[in-house]
Amino acid sequence: MNQHNQIIGKWGESLAVDFLTARGYSIETRNARTPYGEIDIVAKQNDLTIFVEVKTRTSTKMGLPEEAITPRKLEHMLTSAQYYAAKHEIDHWQLDVISIEGKQGSSPAITHFENVQ
Repeated sequence: MNQHNQIIGKWGESLAVDFLTARGYSIETRNARTPYGEIDIVAKQNDLTIFVEVKTRTSTKMGLPEEAITPRKLEHMLTSAQYYAAKHEIDHWQLDVISIEGKQGSSPAITHFENVQ
C-alpha cells in the first residue's frame, strides 16, 4: 500500500472510531492482527463485540468504498474474527463494515453496514 493510501486509510479509521463512539460503542482495540489478516476496529456495544472493516475512498472513480468487500475479503474478515473471538473467548459477535467517501477537510459520507455475513 502506498503512503497516500495509508494516510487515507488511517484518516478513515479515525473517522470510523469517532462515528462509533458518538453512537455509544466502546473501542476495544484498533488494527488487531491475526494470522488471517488485520481487524481495523474491535468495538463493543453492550454484550456484543463488533469487528469492523473500514473502507475509505476519496472519490467513486474506482467504485463505492463498500464495493471493495469482495467475497475473498469477506472470507478473510470472517476467519480473522473467528480467530480473534476464539482467542479472547468472545461468544457474541458480528462483522460490520463502515464505508467512508470524501476528502480530508470535507464532511465525508459515512455509511455503517451492520452484520455483513
